Amino acid sequence: MPTPPTAGSAPRAPRPSRRSVLAAMAAAVPAAGLPVLSGRASAAPAAGALPGGGDLGPNVLVFDPTTPDIQGTLDEIFKRQESAQFGEGRFALLFKPGTYRGLNAQIGFYTSIAGLGLLPGDTTFHGDVTVDAGWFNGNATQNFWRSAENLTLHPVNGTNRWAVAQAAPFRRMHIKGGLNLAPDGYGWASGGYIADSRIDGTVGPYSQQQWYTRDSSVGGWTNAVWNMVFSGVEGAPAQSFPDPPYTTLDTTPVSREKPFLYLDGADYKVFLPEKRTNARGTTWGSGTLRGESLPLGQFYVAKPGVDAATLNAALAQGLNLLLTPGIYHLDRAVEVQRPNTVVLGLGYPTLVPDNGATAMKVADVDGVRLAGFLIDAGPVNSATLLEVGPEGASADHAANPTTVQDVFIRIGGAGPGKATTSMVINSNHTLIDHTWVWRADHGDGVGWETNRADYGVRVNGDDVLATGLFVEHFNKHDVEWRGERGRTVFFQNEKAYDAPDQAAIQNGDIKGYAAYKIADGVTTHEGWGLGSYCYYNVDPTIRQDHGFQAPAKPGVQLHHLLVVSLGGKGQYEHVINSLGAPTSGTSTVPSTVVSYP
Repeated sequence: MPTPPTAGSAPRAPRPSRRSVLAAMAAAVPAAGLPVLSGRASAAPAAGALPGGGDLGPNVLVFDPTTPDIQGTLDEIFKRQESAQFGEGRFALLFKPGTYRGLNAQIGFYTSIAGLGLLPGDTTFHGDVTVDAGWFNGNATQNFWRSAENLTLHPVNGTNRWAVAQAAPFRRMHIKGGLNLAPDGYGWASGGYIADSRIDGTVGPYSQQQWYTRDSSVGGWTNAVWNMVFSGVEGAPAQSFPDPPYTTLDTTPVSREKPFLYLDGADYKVFLPEKRTNARGTTWGSGTLRGESLPLGQFYVAKPGVDAATLNAALAQGLNLLLTPGIYHLDRAVEVQRPNTVVLGLGYPTLVPDNGATAMKVADVDGVRLAGFLIDAGPVNSATLLEVGPEGASADHAANPTTVQDVFIRIGGAGPGKATTSMVINSNHTLIDHTWVWRADHGDGVGWETNRADYGVRVNGDDVLATGLFVEHFNKHDVEWRGERGRTVFFQNEKAYDAPDQAAIQNGDIKGYAAYKIADGVTTHEGWGLGSYCYYNVDPTIRQDHGFQAPAKPGVQLHHLLVVSLGGKGQYEHVINSLGAPTSGTSTVPSTVVSYP
């Protein structure tokens, strides 16, 4: 996404669009001979029952401070994954509590690195966890699908580099120094998300176009390009949108941190943080966590090749699911029907529905936690890819909501894929905490009809909260909100690049489908820090009436909206409804509305 150079950044050549198809897709294979994590044996299951716990397979690698040649192993994984944007390799790199010196863990595609302590300080690197963009000529806008969690870093030169785009969460991290979110050379960057983290020094976003930081602590923040949003962040810059474009909420209305694997002595467990209201700062700053732990024996440890019938049998038996790294083909939906079920992925396991199936359906029950996996649409159109609650769901889940965290959806890119509506939220009070729902604009199987996907996220439930909502490139509405009392803190969007002409996106008498539409019948809704960009590079004459569409009702309030035309490839006439100035020709300058109405 083209951006004018920011103050203090080095000049750079215009970047190619994200539709550029990458030539090098490194094929990954299991890392034979590398350390493998397994859980302490569980009690023998009843006859015919599936076992809980056990080995986590060859692509979950566990290290302790005495492991030989850790750097060599990290380098080998990075070599496989650095440019494997649509490859099949998946890896989780897990570090037992202890101190590690002299490491630089470079993190490529589909790679997660995490400490195995209960607290970030239990696993300490005197070294770096790095994402840069050398593989793409200094352009960080395609550094997707990777993560860092639950570590303390003492960066070698005082500042750690984490130059990412969408779907690259940075959670439960303590940086004893600064954090640089831009690639070397300050090339294009388009991220990102931080939660439950402490950065003692200054965060330098530099060329990052947008960013969302939640329930964290920072020592300072240096600049902003278009859309920087903070909620519950100690040390965040003061509210000042649109100049500079900081949106700052003192607290986060509701949050519940992502489940994580940790070591309790010799036993592996999954910690489930409790829900917080009006949260501010990290969950772990006091040294005491609030929540509960589940032993690994209460999880069915799934391996690539397992079918949906087996996953459903495990769930019906009362087990949770731990999805190990790899690709899972599903001939039917995974059905999550029991309250408080956990479905946790390691290393971005990827669910691919075959023959038009829905990948996962969640019943209208309390407390389900979905976290850390990718859903990849198959070549036969799926009506939906993820459903949280059935149509007509009506139960009250305020005390114990379902959470959807670091669950990413992709249509196309790795090959042809189609889905009418990607994510449907029917259950009330659901928390969507960081998702990227993406109709691919580059890769294989990409074209206006080839990877047809009309709608990204549709919210029918009431009292749903989204914190960190990234939804891009859908043929019609990217987000369509029908439930009452919905709230969104941070929204990032690009309209579909590849619309062939004006007629293809005509919505009745409206030019173009709004990126974020609040249904006409909704009476109460609120959002903060919402941005939509257009880059109609197939037909740059396309006009989009607005990025946002909302009913004119007192209870519908949106704060800090912007639309941008990237290099003049298409234009917005307004920001929301008929309000806001049009975008400015070839000048990539946002048009803003501070508040609606």
